[in-house]
Amino acid sequence: MEKLTQRDVNKLNTTKGLKALLSKSFNLERAIRYVDYERKLKKLQVEIIRLQAWAIQENERIIIIFEGRDAAGKGGAIRRITERINPRHMRIVALPKPNEDQKTQWYFQRYVEQFPKAGEIVFFDRSWYNRAVVEPVNGFCTQEEYEIFMNQVNDFERMILESGIRLVKIYMSINKKEQSKRFSDIKNNPLKQWKMTPVDEKAQELWDDYTEYKKAMFSKTNTEISPWKVIRANRKTQARINVINYILERIPYDKSIEV
Repeated sequence: MEKLTQRDVNKLNTTKGLKALLSKSFNLERAIRYVDYERKLKKLQVEIIRLQAWAIQENERIIIIFEGRDAAGKGGAIRRITERINPRHMRIVALPKPNEDQKTQWYFQRYVEQFPKAGEIVFFDRSWYNRAVVEPVNGFCTQEEYEIFMNQVNDFERMILESGIRLVKIYMSINKKEQSKRFSDIKNNPLKQWKMTPVDEKAQELWDDYTEYKKAMFSKTNTEISPWKVIRANRKTQARINVINYILERIPYDKSIEV
């Protein structure tokens, strides 16, 4: 990298800067980027706290859904958003596959049961959009079930919005090479191996199928009242910053609330 400026030296001469330098995976340039990221993240987390305080005060109900490729960083982004806010007024929902009773219900029912009460933010780590991409690609639903979902989902979201719930839809996108690299990292890390599922194992093989269903999902459900925001996530740190910025832009909270 170019010659260090005094500002760069000051960044490195901090607890986070020194910690980054001591990591085997960091060089000077990456360490400086990491310090910049941590500073930006802290400022944005203050704004997320302010947003939550406004939601509690105004009895707002907020749903933020995260979709995207396997290993795209959905969980990591949610953790950075939620790690500083009041846990009593938010929930992270990552539903397992439906049980036998749920399979006989209206598809959206088990998601509706997780909707927020007044003053609450609910984060869906994958959502009803499983039926738009993951389920048809992997043969977990029939073609008829897929088509019924696609015919109903826009009306479903219109009803959500008309009921006064705020809905934010985020799709985290990575390329095939980056996904392969992340899968390799997960498999080689004993602390992360539990994240690898049978669906993940087939993700590279089914990459093109995912792409086709993803395009169909965007074409049908990227509506004026309920748009998608695609976040490029090959670089995790920048993706997290962009996600939080979008949420803050999308929800018209009172920025003057003291926290």
